[in-house]
Amino acid sequence: MRVSGRRLAELIRRFSGVRVLVVGDLMLDRFVWGQVERISPEAPVPVVHVTREDERPGGAGNVVSNIAALGGRAATCGIVGDDAAGRALAAALRALGAGTEGVVVSHQARTTEKTRIIAHQQQVVRLDHETSRVLDGAGARRVRDFVLRGCAGCDVVVVSDYAKGVVGPDLLAALAEAHARAPFTWVVDPKRANFAHYRRASLMKPNRAEAAEAAGIEIRDRASLCAAGARLLERWETEAVLISRGEEGMALFRRGEGVQEFPTAAREVYDVTGAGDTVLATCALALGAGGTLEEATVLANHAAGVVVGKLGTATLRADELRAAIAANRGGRPIAANKGGRLSARALKPADGVRGHRSSGAREAREQRTGPRRS
Repeated sequence: MRVSGRRLAELIRRFSGVRVLVVGDLMLDRFVWGQVERISPEAPVPVVHVTREDERPGGAGNVVSNIAALGGRAATCGIVGDDAAGRALAAALRALGAGTEGVVVSHQARTTEKTRIIAHQQQVVRLDHETSRVLDGAGARRVRDFVLRGCAGCDVVVVSDYAKGVVGPDLLAALAEAHARAPFTWVVDPKRANFAHYRRASLMKPNRAEAAEAAGIEIRDRASLCAAGARLLERWETEAVLISRGEEGMALFRRGEGVQEFPTAAREVYDVTGAGDTVLATCALALGAGGTLEEATVLANHAAGVVVGKLGTATLRADELRAAIAANRGGRPIAANKGGRLSARALKPADGVRGHRSSGAREAREQRTGPRRS
């Protein structure tokens, strides 16, 4: 299958008219930038001379940031604490032009903060402020009700699950039931805690480690990749599964269709932090703009290729995405490798495929090249 650069440019142009409802775990990302000139005399650690600081929406908020940067219109739904970080996060979302009517303030929760200390363009350490979130029933119901009301008024619903408690069985069941009554487009970035509860999404977007664990199949080669993709289609009753594979690109699975593999578009990998959120946001906008799953994947692949060349929780603008598309093969049509159809045999583990047990080397590689971090 080939996708023309002209068609992709047209989809990007339509992003400005796409309305996206993002529900998930909202966080505040702080960045402390500085220089290291000496080692502390108190302990064998670097002394960072701070030169500047900034803060940005993180977690599901980074999906909102990516949608806004690409020109889309986002509404946000999630839970923050009644604290300074929660107020700063809500203000940052409003500054992006995002709707925050669905942001629930809870007196029982603390807003998750992740502080990254960076010196000489390298992360020195990350500090996490968070507690095991026990959501009150009223807050969870407010999130669910807001999302169900918002489904009809948006083009795409995005579920950004960072396993912090906002996305749970009740919300996912309500979305699946609403979709069965009146179909709408919704895409999900999954996490382990809810593997058993995802159902009927338009698109599931796990990374390789998540796909392997959810399928119970160690992904070692193309055969095991195909077996895992087929099993996830059945387990999650989803229309499509998009597995991001780090330096090996992406693999798209659909019922009755052959797997389509998309080579990575990254020219230089500098920092993969938040790249999965970029993929999620770009897929949502492309589908909301009327694109096919193949077109959405091509656009998301190129978007990820741009942001991994940036430092920190990065986004990209629509003109950067257009430039990346144009630079691909001089603007010639973009092809995806397509395999054979998924047979009933593919729903069973491939010969020699065992239940998934991550090795240390695979986990390290996934952290280095995986599409997103929590």
